[in-house]
Amino acid sequence: MELDYQNGLIPVVVQDAETREVLMVAWADEEAVSLTQQTGYAHYYSRSRKKIWKKGEESGHLQHVLGIRTDCDADTLLYLVSQSGAACHLGYRSCFFRTLDGDVLFDRMVDPETIYK
Repeated sequence: MELDYQNGLIPVVVQDAETREVLMVAWADEEAVSLTQQTGYAHYYSRSRKKIWKKGEESGHLQHVLGIRTDCDADTLLYLVSQSGAACHLGYRSCFFRTLDGDVLFDRMVDPETIYK
């Protein structure tokens, strides 16, 4: 299937394959999607660093990709993953850990200061 990349990127929604909890949203380019398919581990494109990165390359909190789906327009991907450790770079299981009012819903799994140098 041909994917519809906008400006070379496609959004990726990341969901826990077992619980169906949404863990994060990221961007991928064609190479990152290809690396994900080849290795079975999530790769994304960092818009701020302008490079491909493997989820967990620094933290060790890897995402083993069990399935990849696309939406009806082929302009968004869904990665179904087995997440080891925290998905959020702030140390939470999911990046969606707070309400719009700022209330924190979950405890941190890990202090980010201990894993990101």
